[in-house]
Amino acid sequence: RRHDAIGVVVDRLTKSAHFLPICKDYSVSRLAEIFQQEIVRLHGTPSTIVSDRDPHFASHFWKGLQKAWGTRLKFSTAFHPQTDGQSERTIQTLEDMLRSCALEWTGNWDDYICLVEFACNNCWHASIKCAPFEMLYGRKCRAPICWD
Repeated sequence: RRHDAIGVVVDRLTKSAHFLPICKDYSVSRLAEIFQQEIVRLHGTPSTIVSDRDPHFASHFWKGLQKAWGTRLKFSTAFHPQTDGQSERTIQTLEDMLRSCALEWTGNWDDYICLVEFACNNCWHASIKCAPFEMLYGRKCRAPICWD
């Protein structure tokens, strides 16, 4: 697969996360297509997107797409990652989990990114007092292993 980056999308209400394998050289239109296929398809268009100041999100195309979707685009403050602390914390957890997986499993990280996403979305969060999956779907996730 040979992806070299991960797009991280976190829902502020449910804390559910999506980890999208991408390439750093993807065009803005390709990233928008992935966002539509993976996020809009499952959850509808978000009312607000908080993003870092990545040039992809600051582009004229992306701003036009946000306008068409009726989505407000907010940028976090440069050199102040706490503005989007929830995403930053999720990214930190993702990095820790990928490091752990690299020690256990061989192969490319995009072979098991879906399992990492599954695990993240089924871990208890203190702020919502349940797992993101449970908050999103209103029930506990059936899983092939016992989480207790």
